[in-house]
Amino acid sequence: MTKLQTATFGGGCFWCIDAAFRQVKGVLEVRSGYSGGHTEQPTYQHICQGNTGHAEVVEIQFDSEIVSYEQLLEMFFTLHDPTQLNRQGNDTGTQYRSVVFYHDDQQQQQAKTMITTIQSQYTNPVVTELSSASTFYSAESYHQDYYTNNPNQGYCSILIAPKLAKFQQQFQSLLK
Repeated sequence: MTKLQTATFGGGCFWCIDAAFRQVKGVLEVRSGYSGGHTEQPTYQHICQGNTGHAEVVEIQFDSEIVSYEQLLEMFFTLHDPTQLNRQGNDTGTQYRSVVFYHDDQQQQQAKTMITTIQSQYTNPVVTELSSASTFYSAESYHQDYYTNNPNQGYCSILIAPKLAKFQQQFQSLLK
């Protein structure tokens, strides 16, 4: 029996996070989009201006009988640097912040625990924001499954491909 849950994570550009979670057993759907801001129906053009309050995120529908929220959190924190405030690499602005949008009290507690656990791996403080899930706005269709559709695009081949290789090696037993 499927036990469907939702997870929403932001950790820089959503293309990388999207590409990784599509490979995970028990993940039924991944959608790139925007959340956490004040602009209704934002577009990528709005988000790029950096004044909407939204973060680039992925919304993940998963079967918690196959993959746990805690496992998804662990994966999420390996895909980006949670000590970088409002940026990931060359992507800068609040839209690229590290954020976990929790959907219930249990997810909130698990995220707090995970942040406490991983803090020991870093010299700098983990700055990942924890916020209650708000309205999720799906990104434009060309952003969905971007890496699969554009593997030779510069950003994909230079930045995403190496992250995915490391991700696949580290979480091999949890991948499709």
